[in-house]
Amino acid sequence: QVQLVESGGGLVQAGNSLRLSCTASRSTFSINAIGWYRQAPGNERELVAAISSGGGTNYADSVKGRFTISRDNAKNTVYLQMNSLKPEDTAVYYCNARRVVGSTTYINWGQGTQVTVSS
Repeated sequence: QVQLVESGGGLVQAGNSLRLSCTASRSTFSINAIGWYRQAPGNERELVAAISSGGGTNYADSVKGRFTISRDNAKNTVYLQMNSLKPEDTAVYYCNARRVVGSTTYINWGQGTQVTVSS
């Protein structure tokens, strides 16, 4: 079991930046991948960005070139730097941790943090 705590959401104007943080209750070395997802009202939850334990990253096409995911293993924290924000980035952002232990995959979610981008 991994507890995840997100922070850093808020209300910003379009074009501005925010940095989200996701702090895990255990070493991020032990987590195969940590991802940021978002869900806007009426929409399905979608992957925004993810980073593996080896440092590999992947991004949704809609955020490539604007968002950067990174990790600080000493702080058990993953960050999502969001630049050039757009109103369509408005959503609740969730942190997700995936651990594979043998043949079992464990998935844990944070409580979410609201990001609102005004035009």
